Amino acid sequence: MKLTSEWIVGFVDGEGCFHVSINRHEEMTQGYQVLPEFTVVQHQRDLQVLHALKAFFGCGVVRRNHGDRMCYRVRDLKHLTEIILPFFEKHLLKTKKQMDFLKFREVIQKMGRGDHLTMKGIEEIRELKEQMNRGQTKIESDFYGNIED
Repeated sequence: MKLTSEWIVGFVDGEGCFHVSINRHEEMTQGYQVLPEFTVVQHQRDLQVLHALKAFFGCGVVRRNHGDRMCYRVRDLKHLTEIILPFFEKHLLKTKKQMDFLKFREVIQKMGRGDHLTMKGIEEIRELKEQMNRGQTKIESDFYGNIED
């Protein structure tokens, strides 16, 4: 299956997600780990599309997401920085997902500068994360609370 850039943009506009997790992790410098990821989820019957995305970008993994759902996922910071970001900077998304992408890109840039290694940087990333994908859920708000220096 050969994919075009235009097709990928449309598909990601509908089915993709730029996501940032912030998880408690005692072994990390500030006790938190920042995990950005680009994901596309599909029913297992459309698994070939996810493999075609992996082949197109030349990075990431295809694996089970939940139940009969599979996902194409890119988490590696180098791949996000050198492959995924430049693609979506050149080929703009058409929906609100473009705003999520811009916030995602800002998180990746902050991580590239090492901002995620300070509490101030983690708080800035958390604020960006809350603005993405229709905002933060009540559960996440209760879990993370307000991260302070």
